[in-house]
Formats: sequence, C-alpha cells, structure tokens
Amino acid sequence: MKKLILALTAVAVGLLLTSQAFAWGPGFGKGRGYGSCRDAGLERLNLTDEQKVKIEALQDANFKATKTTREKIFDKSVELRRLWLQANPDKNKISDAQKELRTLRNEMEDKTTALQLEVRKVLTPEQNEKLATSRWGRGPGFGPRGGMRGPGEFGPGPGPGSGPGLGMGMCQ
Repeated sequence: MKKLILALTAVAVGLLLTSQAFAWGPGFGKGRGYGSCRDAGLERLNLTDEQKVKIEALQDANFKATKTTREKIFDKSVELRRLWLQANPDKNKISDAQKELRTLRNEMEDKTTALQLEVRKVLTPEQNEKLATSRWGRGPGFGPRGGMRGPGEFGPGPGPGSGPGLGMGMCQ
C-alpha cells in the first residue's frame, strides 16, 4: 500500500511540475516569446529578401532593447501576485505595484509602436496598404484586438506590448 501511495504521489508531483511547461505549448521559436508567429501578418505581403533582413534586424534590435523592461515587468508581476496572496493584502503596496507595472507596460507599448512604425518604413506603399486592410495582429478570439486577454497580473495573458502589429503579442 505504501508503494502505491508513493508511486501515485510521484506521478502527481511530476504532472504538477510539467503541466506549466505543456500549458505554454511547444515553444515560440528563436527563444523570443513571439518567434514562430511574429511574421504571420507580413508573410502575405510578398516581402523581398532585403525587406525580410531589414525587418528581422529591427525586430532583433527591439528585442534586445526591451529585455530589461520585459524582465522588470515579469519581476513586478511576481511581486504583485505575492502581495495579493498575503493573508491581509496591503492596499497601498498593491496600488503602488500596479502603477509601476502600468508604467513599465506603457514603456513597452511605446517601444512596440516605434518598432511598428519603423517596419512600415521598410514596406512599399502597396504593402502598407495591404497591411492596413489585412487582419494583421488580430487572431481568433474576443476583444478589440481579436485575442482574448488573460486574467492580467494574476495569470498568463498576451503580455507586454500586446497591441496589434509586430513584436510581442502579434499573434494574439
């Protein structure tokens, strides 16, 4: 009986530890958090090889430039989650953490907007027109951007820079 309980406990612990990895799916490609789908809206534009190289360089530079901000957002989200999990949550600490998190997310949104504008400079007028009339950055689901929003700071969701367009959150 003890062996059966031990075996079931080991299986349960193993499932708990691996469930989060499987919940995120097979991966995002290139280790970026948006890799395999980041060009989903651009693939229909018949980009030249030169355009692809320029856009990838812009995306890579943006990814490197936003690393610190993304890390701060993650850390602040964890801190906020811990504040909410306390027996007696402190309203002021939670409000302060939420304000800091909003500031960081606004910073990411600004950088994503700058990236989108830079990418549009690489495209021809015809490609920009086609992009404007396509469902670029909008996938299936609910909400104004086509994707369901997660439960905010308390669980997985689209994450920083989740607006329409290139960069993180493009495949909502």
